[in-house]
Amino acid sequence: MAPAVGIKRPATQTITLPPPAVRDVILSTIPPQTAESPAAAERAAPAPAAAVEGFLCLEEVDGRRWSYVVDGGGAVRGRGRGASAGPAGASVRAVPLQSPLPPAEEIMAFIRSYVVPEGFPDSVTPSYVPYMSWRALKHFFGGAMGVFTTRTLLSSVGVSQSKATPGAIAINWILKDGAGRVGKMLFARQGKKFDYDLKQLRFSSDLLLEIGAGIELTTAAFPQFFLPMACVANVVKNVAAVTSTSTRTPIYKAYARGENIGDVTAKGESVGNIADLLGTGLSIFISKRNPSLVTSFAFLSCGYLLSSYQEVRSVVLNTLNRARFTVAVDSFIKTGHIPSLKEGNSQETIFNPPWRHEPVAIGSRFGEAFQEPASFVAIRPLFEDERYIVTYNPTKDKVYALLKDQAKSDDIIKAAFHAHVLLHFINASHARRLKQKQRQKQANPDYGSLYSRNMDFLAHIAESCKIVTSSYGTFKKKAREQGWIMSESLLNPGKARLCGIKPQ
Repeated sequence: MAPAVGIKRPATQTITLPPPAVRDVILSTIPPQTAESPAAAERAAPAPAAAVEGFLCLEEVDGRRWSYVVDGGGAVRGRGRGASAGPAGASVRAVPLQSPLPPAEEIMAFIRSYVVPEGFPDSVTPSYVPYMSWRALKHFFGGAMGVFTTRTLLSSVGVSQSKATPGAIAINWILKDGAGRVGKMLFARQGKKFDYDLKQLRFSSDLLLEIGAGIELTTAAFPQFFLPMACVANVVKNVAAVTSTSTRTPIYKAYARGENIGDVTAKGESVGNIADLLGTGLSIFISKRNPSLVTSFAFLSCGYLLSSYQEVRSVVLNTLNRARFTVAVDSFIKTGHIPSLKEGNSQETIFNPPWRHEPVAIGSRFGEAFQEPASFVAIRPLFEDERYIVTYNPTKDKVYALLKDQAKSDDIIKAAFHAHVLLHFINASHARRLKQKQRQKQANPDYGSLYSRNMDFLAHIAESCKIVTSSYGTFKKKAREQGWIMSESLLNPGKARLCGIKPQ
């Protein structure tokens, strides 16, 4: 027998081929294939089954059915070997199995294809309809307002009265738009704040938009200050545009069921554009009668802001930011229950003015929370096993949650929960001491404010630690049962962290 032939591969693997004698033996065991004539092959192949006389199949599209039949008479058979192609001149005809829709329903179906996502209402959440209704109304008022602001700007810049040369008008308009772009660029640095409090920022952007429109309308009274006023108004409106655009996608994502976020976004923008065009058309018709500018602005602004507020309130999110977290913790402390997604979102505070006092701060710096070392030394042993420290500053009337450098997402949520529990104890103690103060007048005028809140807050911190240890797990469990997402923290904590290593 001839020796085997080996082929070496780079990976040092050897493939052995059989010698020629062995191949001949293997090939001799395979029966030879006889040539078969085409006619015999056609006789051997089974002919396809003939279709039912005149009928091909049924088809359903959006709940409506069609029957496909042969138009021209005779049965139709497959075009395979041994089958006839059917009668000459035969064609396929679609026969609707329902009566034709009335023209009004045809028009409504055409409109629905532009304003609602495919598969509606099963493809979106139940709160989609009220959100889009208020959104459409808001854009209607916004489109109407745009006519008055544009007309006022053109009049102020001198187009309608020919008080300026075309070159000067163009330069002023370009400078106005350029200032707006600069404002849009600078405000984009807000970063993740668009994710933390998107509902609050969305309403604030609409409020800024109306402020910008008001400044634009004011140029009619002071046309000599057109350029600075128009620049300020455009900066404000572009800041609002950045905020609105940045918060739009997360809101649409909350309504999408499945992988249809693109469809939901497209239909939402279509609804806004249609409402904007309707508002613009109505405003053009009304402006020809020269209505009062102040009255028109007041009416349209009130309608716009009311619609915006209701639009934002109708959004149902399943994540816990500061406002929704406050609602959930307060309800848990007072009743032992966690509100549902709809209840928690409906009770959320939408508008937070800059001057509003925030009683809880998370991730604060050490100097803001502690003004004397004795407080820190007394509190630190209570949080040896935690990745945060919670304290109360009576001077600023605020609870602070300081985070350690090992703090993770769950630690941030636990620190915020602990801060609200401590705030509840302090508020209850303050209410009791306030009643005592009302019954007796003290010579010290600061007794009722500073002393009542400063007294025994260390004891409240120790008591809050016991409550948090026994109830935080229950709080998380009930929150998950209601559908709240607890794995990610959107509480917007500060960047300061306490390090365990002493500096050299």
